[in-house]
This record gives sequence, structure tokens and C-alpha cells, in this order.
Amino acid sequence: MLDIAEELHRWVEQGRDFAVATVVAVGGSAPRQPGAALAVDSEGTAIGSVSGGCVEGAVYELCRQALEDGITHVERFGYSDDDAFAVGLTCGGVIDILVTPVRSADRTVREVFTAALGAAAVGEAAALARVVDGPAELMGRALLVHADGATEGGFGAHPELDRTVADEAAAYLDAGRTGTLGIGEQGSRCGAPLTLLVESSVPAPRMIVFGAIDFASALVRMGKFLGYRVTVCDARPVFATAARFPDADEIVVEWPHTYLERERDAGALDGRTVLCVLTHDAKFDVPLLRLALRLPVAYVGAMGSRRTHLDRNERLREVGVTELELARLRSPIGLDLGARTPEEVAVSIASQIVANRRGGSGLSLTGAHTPIHHEPGAARTIGSVA
Repeated sequence: MLDIAEELHRWVEQGRDFAVATVVAVGGSAPRQPGAALAVDSEGTAIGSVSGGCVEGAVYELCRQALEDGITHVERFGYSDDDAFAVGLTCGGVIDILVTPVRSADRTVREVFTAALGAAAVGEAAALARVVDGPAELMGRALLVHADGATEGGFGAHPELDRTVADEAAAYLDAGRTGTLGIGEQGSRCGAPLTLLVESSVPAPRMIVFGAIDFASALVRMGKFLGYRVTVCDARPVFATAARFPDADEIVVEWPHTYLERERDAGALDGRTVLCVLTHDAKFDVPLLRLALRLPVAYVGAMGSRRTHLDRNERLREVGVTELELARLRSPIGLDLGARTPEEVAVSIASQIVANRRGGSGLSLTGAHTPIHHEPGAARTIGSVA
């Protein structure tokens, strides 16, 4: 649901009632991941998507029904071998959808949703936990956890349940993860086991592009398209300008390794950060990569020919970079697409970043036997709580 927070927050501010359908769990070749959502207001306006088109019509009707009866429930959609025209996923996957009405009359629920949507809409880190499976009186209840540990809402069953869920949701938030959480009967303190969906909303991941060259401009646009907050860094003020990089969120004129060191010390880098080194100039590359390859970031790629790559590796070894650290370097940067133009090269680099993030092989899907959609992490279940 938090993936459409900006639009939903506007609906809340306008006083609209709406129902939101959120993907809870997927199996097989389902097109959308947990957290993807479709919302419908009382006028029939719809935003978002839960399946890429396969079951949108049926989910739309479920939202309309939820607005009428005020009931929160879960619906499963899968492929029907008996009837190819039945409502389901033609790709053969299975998705579970949580449908929740958010109405002005339900003040407790609406207040928590309003707070969650408001935080997500302005890029604040927060995690929203909702009951997916459990006693009927808990369905629709929600607990919001902020980055500082503050909470809003709750399940109304037992204070210990709220504390348990808050601790677990905080862990999901730290990892920037969305998924399901199981709590045993003793731990739930409500006489039955519970399954909850925990949605994390975190600030956009960072892409830092070093080297204000023509290829960088295309990569900045691609990074923005993929949802990154993009910084361009170059020591040469004549090249690192807003006129050349109008799509960048930030332009920094500074020696690359100095800037990266400062960002590291400020805690501005995390496990989702991608670093793209396009300078292919040893005086910039060597001190920068020496630092970058020792940081716990998601991706480090460097542009250059194979000859440049081999020469750069030797220079890095000379300044103490280990073979294990060198193994993290994606160089020459990008996947083999035969790319030539800056735009094509940007697609090549972006494809490698996505494959690295999602666990893809980078091979052609045609004729391959690898999954099209890679499975997210398994649901977590915690035992009883003393």
C-alpha cells in the first residue's frame, strides 16, 4: 500500500473513503511483490496495481464491496486449469490479496493509515503492520512503527502483542523489507496464532555517479526511472553542472574519494546504495575504488575497456586492495548488450544493477529454464513469547 502513498495521502486529505487491496504473499510466477497495492475510492476511482492486469477487475470489485460492508479479508487468486477464462493469473502464479476498507467512520483504523501514508508520502522511514490471518476482531487493525521507535495504533488485544509486533516491525524497517510475520498462539496473547503483513517505507535508495561525462547524463535519467536518488560527483566544476545534469537530485564538485569518505562518515550510505564509477582515470579511480570496495554497499561498478580494467586492478592491488575486495568490482561495468550510445550503455548498467539486486542471471529468458520472477525472502515466524 505504501507504494502508492502519495496518491492515497491526497485522498485522505480530501476526506475520501477508500478500500485498498495489498499483495500479501506470492507464489510461482506472480508479477507483483508483497506490498503492491490497488485502491478504489467511493466514487469508483482506482489507482495502483496488484497483478499487472490479470485480476485487476476482480480486485476492483472486492474493494467496492469492502467499502460497502466494512469487512477486511484476504482473497487468493491463482491459475485455473479447468477454465482458461476464469479470473486468475495466466502466468501460473498465486497471490494472496488483503482487502481493507479505510472509511471515515472507522476512526481508529483511519488515523493509523493516515499517519502511515503521511510518513511514506514525504519519504520518512516507517513500517506498517496489519493482521492478515487471525481472530475476526483483529482484522483491519494496524500498528505503525517510526524509525525512532515511536508507535501509533495497535491491535487492542494485549500490550505485549503490540510490543512484540513493534520490535519485529522495527527489524523489517531496518532492513527495508516488506513481508509476512507469523506469531504463535502464546506469543500473540489473543488465543490464536497470527499472521501479519509488515510494509516498510524507506527513503529512496541512492545512486552515486562519479564522473560528469556524457554517459553519466543518460545513467542519471535511468537511475531516476528506477527510483534512485541520484548524485553526480566530479572534481571538475566545468563539467559538474546543473545544466548538464538537470535530472540529478544533487551535483557535487569534489574529489570523488573525498566525497565518498565524507558520506561514509555521515552514515549516508547503506546496503542499497549503488556506486557507478565512470571517470576511467586512474587519479580518480584508484583512491575512490580503494574506499568503495570496502564499504557495505549493494553495487560497485567501474567503466573502462578490458585493458583499462586489468591496469586498474594492478594499481588497486598496489595500494592494498585484496582479491576478495576486487571480486566485488563489476568491471567493465554493465551487461553485454552490445551497447554503444550513452542511452544503451545506461540500459546495460541499469540491467546489471537490477540483476544484482534481484538475484537475476543476466541471461536471455528465451530458452532459459531459470525463474522469470525470483522469490523474495521467506516469511518469518516467531515462536511463543514468555
